[in-house]
Formats: sequence, structure tokens, C-alpha cells
Amino acid sequence: MQSKKQQDVGIVIVAAGRGERAGQEGGPKQYRQIGGAPVISHTLRRFAAWHGTGTIICVIHPDDENLFAAALEASGVSHAVTSIHGGATRQASVLAGLIALKSAAPDARHVMIHDAVRPFFDDALLERCAAALIAGDQAVLPAVAVADTLKKGDSAGHVAGTVPRAGLFAAQTPQSFELDAILAAHRAAAETGRTDFTDDAGIAEWAGLAVRLVEGDAGNIKLTLKKDLDMADQRLAQPEPYAFPDVRTGNGYDVHQLVEGDGVTLCGVFISHDQALLGHSDADVALHALTDALLATCGAGDIGDHFPPSDPQWRGAPSRIFLQHAAKIVREKGGVILNADISLIAEAPKVGPYRETMRQALSDMLGIAIERCSVKATTNEKIGFIGRREGIAAIATASVLYQAGARS
Repeated sequence: MQSKKQQDVGIVIVAAGRGERAGQEGGPKQYRQIGGAPVISHTLRRFAAWHGTGTIICVIHPDDENLFAAALEASGVSHAVTSIHGGATRQASVLAGLIALKSAAPDARHVMIHDAVRPFFDDALLERCAAALIAGDQAVLPAVAVADTLKKGDSAGHVAGTVPRAGLFAAQTPQSFELDAILAAHRAAAETGRTDFTDDAGIAEWAGLAVRLVEGDAGNIKLTLKKDLDMADQRLAQPEPYAFPDVRTGNGYDVHQLVEGDGVTLCGVFISHDQALLGHSDADVALHALTDALLATCGAGDIGDHFPPSDPQWRGAPSRIFLQHAAKIVREKGGVILNADISLIAEAPKVGPYRETMRQALSDMLGIAIERCSVKATTNEKIGFIGRREGIAAIATASVLYQAGARS
């Protein structure tokens, strides 16, 4: 399993602009109030809540130290956030942010660069960008296909022609990159005096990096004008009617036979015992049940569909591989794992002494807080195959919040 540091993505939030088009009343637009908090506070909350977020660098204007401090406090974010001063242009500010990220997190491999005034992105968008990076793309651009008919105007204010919209996309952020590659591209642009790029994907293109398009989100709007801020405030103040959280619960059950041996693996923890669990993998009955529970929340089949027992490559494999695969599928579909609960049914060995170690193992494997992981155990009162110590069973329940939501 990769270490958490290897999995984390560095975040650079660009917040040094003056936002003149939104008017000057109330200060820079990233500090205007929407939904009872500054715009940038909402942006910070969303990144801090995502499991893949590593070091966060906020690039701010030198005059905004107090405004940023207040916004950070209002966000309630406990994740470590570092602020640095930006430059005269967005391009210069991003370069400063990338340099700061490389210094603060020298082992970081990937970075997401995001406009502070885009607070309405979701985990599903971040997961799509991260998946492309993990697959090997050096530059990733979330974008939405242009739906409107496009017209070209002349200097007199007349239509000079219609622009074919096929293959045209509106770029969004976070634009995501291999950190070393985009840092080198930014440095090269600065050294050659190029200061006219409007986004980081443009710099990547200029530097010869292939930019992968991934599906953006129509709701991930950039708050540019005062009317955008007013709309965002209304959106946060008045939840969409009839909408309700899309929380799904999945269940899983598994059982494995006990045979002579020297121990069992349960919830990823090996326990010395005079018996062993029989199975094609390490026969971790608890993780098998939880894998099925997670897959059930998004209709993704069961463990046998993804890891057939007939496939020799899974012989003796650690079952954490199965669980982490299921968690990845859930997240790719926009899910946030809220809770994982496992009940073990066995006469022996005693689970109590290992319960906290098991909970921590689940927390590490799923990337969620330990208080969201529960492990319980009971006997079968010496009844049936479990009572005769012929096998161990597990029942698992997983709760997952899906970002899309549902309507009544």
C-alpha cells in the first residue's frame, strides 16, 4: 500500500487578485461573504474535507493578511494551511505557490491549482482529476463542453461570423499536474519573459506537456461579477427545494472455514491461534464482508466479480487490496465513506484485545477517521458450525454519501 504522503496531492489556491469586476465595495471578491462566510472559506473547507488533500498553500495579496486570517478562522479548517504573498500577475502568483509547495512538501508528486473564487466543486471532480494523475498524465484539465452558439464580433460591434463549437471546451480549475513538470514549465515561461498565459494548462501546452481533458462540473462556476456573488449567497442561504442527502447503506456477509493452523487474519490484523481460516486469499472474512458492503452502495457487484477465486494471482493475497479497490470505486463514483461497521461471529480467538488495532487498520485502509470505524465481536453460544469452531462469519455495514444527491 502507498504511504499517505505518496497519495496526497498538494493544493495551491490562488487568492491574490483584486477582483475589480465585482466592484470594490466589500473588498476583494475572495473575501466577500456568501452563506455567512468569505468565499475562500468555503473553498478551503471543501479541499480540507477531501481525503486526498496534502499540503495547502494559499497565495494571497500582501494587503490581505488580516482578511485571510479572518477567513481561515471562519472556515474552521483544522488542516494545516500556509499563506504566502503572490506576484503582480496570476502567473507569477502560481509560480510562487508552486515553489512554496515544493519547499513545504519536497516529496509531493502532484499538485492541484485552484481559483479561490470557485467554491462549488465537489469530491467527484477532485477524484476525476486525481485518477488521471495516478494513471500517468502530467497535466489534467477539467472542462465543460461549450453548449452555446459562439459568435465572432468585429470592431463595429457587428457579428463577423459563427464559430463552430464542436471540440470547444470551457476550462475550469483545479487544473492538476505532476508537480515537477508544471514547476519547470512555469520557471521556463518566466525566464523567457512570457507573462501572457491565462491559465496553467496554457503554460503546460506551451511547454510541450500533453493536457488530458476530464469531465468538469457545470456548477463549478467562477465568481467574477457582483451578481455571481449574490447568486452564490442565495444558493447557500436557500438549499434547493426537495433535495436531500444521497446517503446509501450497503451490507456484506462472509464466512470462512477454520482448519488447523497457526493464526487468523481479521480486519487486516494477524492473531496467533491454533487454527487458520481457509480461503483463496488470506481469508480475512471481515474485510471480505466490508468490501461487499462498499460495492453495494454503488451497485458495483461483489468481491467475486472483481477478484474471482479462480484467478491464481489472488492466491494468498492480503485482503486489504480488495477493500481499497472497493473504496476507490466508491470515490470514483462521487462517494464519501461515512462509516464502516463490522461484526465478527466466532467462538475463538478473542477479538477484544485487538479491537483498537483493527479499527486503526480500517481507518488507514479506508482513509477515514478512526471514530468512523467500528469492530464488534460475539460468539454463537456454541450453536452451529461457528459454535463448533468450524468457521468464522462476519457481517459488515458501510454508509456512503454520494455527491450528486437525489430528488423526491
